[in-house]
Amino acid sequence: MIQVQTAQSDQELEDVFRIRRTVFVDEQGVSEEEEYDEHDPTASHILVSYNGEPAGTGRVRLIGDTAKLERICVLLEHRKHGIGAAVTTALEEEGLRQGAVKAKLHGQTQAAPFYSKLGYETVSDVFHEAGIPHVIMTKKLK
Repeated sequence: MIQVQTAQSDQELEDVFRIRRTVFVDEQGVSEEEEYDEHDPTASHILVSYNGEPAGTGRVRLIGDTAKLERICVLLEHRKHGIGAAVTTALEEEGLRQGAVKAKLHGQTQAAPFYSKLGYETVSDVFHEAGIPHVIMTKKLK
């Protein structure tokens, strides 16, 4: 069972940062200095649990009328259960709640087909962030 919530308590935020560390720092080799930044304290963080275990996360920041979806990740053992889609949808909903009319993300090129299935369109050439190839993808929100 998938449970989605906004991370607010210290424990929930610890789970968010632990998931990000596991996926981005340990698995993908991103430095902790790049992974954790000045936007973490002010962004809205989503925590998704699967069968009671923290499994995925992401954050969203409102920039003008755009919800910028960032740090979307799912623990390896919980992939292929719809958790990435649940995280992305929850971030979009939070963006809408904050007044966004569109969403934007920097998707890793290997994840671009996943985001395309969720309605995102690639609007940039490939570029590198933290040594990983990315593209900018956008979507109009309802």
